[in-house]
Amino acid sequence: MQQGAPYRKILIANDGSDGARKALLAAIELAKLCGAELHMVSVEELPSFASSVDEIVEEKKEQNRRFARVIRDACRTASAAGVQLSPWLLAGHTVPIIAGLIERESFDLLVIGFMGHSALYSRLIGSTTDRLVDLAPCPVLVAK
Repeated sequence: MQQGAPYRKILIANDGSDGARKALLAAIELAKLCGAELHMVSVEELPSFASSVDEIVEEKKEQNRRFARVIRDACRTASAAGVQLSPWLLAGHTVPIIAGLIERESFDLLVIGFMGHSALYSRLIGSTTDRLVDLAPCPVLVAK
């Protein structure tokens, strides 16, 4: 790590969206600048109220297929830029899973993508990005 680098361990949250792709590119550049470790987390969101165990198993299989591609593409992008990316694939509810990982693994920075919603949606429900900005136990960089 470079002397005095502000970040030594960066986490990118990647759900496979366009916003996450922008966040990945920003995190790769920042990791290169700081000489920091770069990690990526993808969270398999399981149904809140599954009607059966079969529904959970089927959802998990679908998420595994989707995130295998996301992880493969992100690792290739980082490698092409000369950065090693360490992926995490976790299951649960996104915000508490990511906040807990940050705390357990002592990440210095969380990089997430901005996902635009209507003003009404944001006021009534909020977004994962908003909740992570509020609850992450480290600085958060939102890439747009």
